[in-house]
Amino acid sequence: MSLSLAPAAGSSKVAGTAAGDLAGLRQRAAALLPDLRAGAADRERERQLPHALVRRIAAEGLYTFRIPRAYGGSGTTVQEVIRFVMDVAAADSNVAQALRPGFLFIENLLSGGDEASRQRWFPRYLAGAVVANAGWERGGANGAISSVLVREAGHYRVSGTKYYSTGALYADWIQAAALDESGAEVRFIVPSDRDGVERVDDFDAMGQRLTASGTTLLRNVRVDEEDLIPSPLFRDGQARRTIVTPFAQLFLGAVEAGIARNALDDAVLFARHHARPIKHSSASRSVEDPYVVGAVGEISAQAFAAEAVVLRAAAAIDHAWEAGLSHDAVLQASIDVAQAQYIAANAALKAAERVFDVGSASATARSHNLDRHWRNARTVANHNPRDWKAAAVGAFRLTGAEPPLSGLF
Repeated sequence: MSLSLAPAAGSSKVAGTAAGDLAGLRQRAAALLPDLRAGAADRERERQLPHALVRRIAAEGLYTFRIPRAYGGSGTTVQEVIRFVMDVAAADSNVAQALRPGFLFIENLLSGGDEASRQRWFPRYLAGAVVANAGWERGGANGAISSVLVREAGHYRVSGTKYYSTGALYADWIQAAALDESGAEVRFIVPSDRDGVERVDDFDAMGQRLTASGTTLLRNVRVDEEDLIPSPLFRDGQARRTIVTPFAQLFLGAVEAGIARNALDDAVLFARHHARPIKHSSASRSVEDPYVVGAVGEISAQAFAAEAVVLRAAAAIDHAWEAGLSHDAVLQASIDVAQAQYIAANAALKAAERVFDVGSASATARSHNLDRHWRNARTVANHNPRDWKAAAVGAFRLTGAEPPLSGLF
């Protein structure tokens, strides 16, 4: 299924960009991945933010898979995007997660954005813009917003402190939410270098250390009318189910699947080139030790399962688009994604744990940095507790209860 949104009369395709046909995007992605993989473990250990690699991804049009052909993109499927995300995560899961806000904004524009917003934003993506977010705030209830947007002589001003600003240090544009003077949630997007915007590199999680997800300070930042963007979660002030949220959640599942594959790759390399059989082993080489062979086989199965369920859920999202985003199709996509997230998180955590069973104490050496797989998988899994995913699916199966309209399903 390819998207068929057409630009308004009188508009034209964006020319001279890095985007294009799907085959070209695939070729550029394939050329990028070895460079992304090289040094990923060292970058993570030494906390070196990969600015140039994120910029290259944008410059080569790899955000633009889903931009319709009529606007200059390739107009391809969600499954294609998710395959790309898993490939990136299998090389460097930090980079994969840092891309999430940029891909989500495109889905928002496709599903609910107005034509003026598409005309404004698709060319920016095609020209290589990087979009991030300034997300949750600390204090108060989870998801509560205390940032305030006030009207001022033809524009607005916003102040507040945001945390978990995924990808913000890499970005040209930052999207965020605030409460207007009536207490309603308003979303907006501003240049990252606008006066009053300060990005702080203070993210201190045990994993996903290079997602640039620190604090964003908004100090009396000007917000123009054209900076306001529609929220995918609300229409006419009412919460609604939207196809954007299953996509957002599946993106995290794709990162987990990529981590599992990365753990598999490292397990194979370690067994082949570093591990020694334990003293009483029947094998002369680790690759012949039955317990090492079994461990690698289990890791491979976990990675296989994670990728399979994530792609099946991606197919459900594509089906929802084909079905005109009907309520039933979007609901089914939400259920499928919740199940995929549950399996992918468990698979990544198990695969990352089993890596250490292909070697002895040397597998724990900091120089190998094999623990990053578990730390990264655990950190991604903590974004949305998987027990809630299972409970939502169970309630749907037992009573027909629909998942919450929280943005997490």
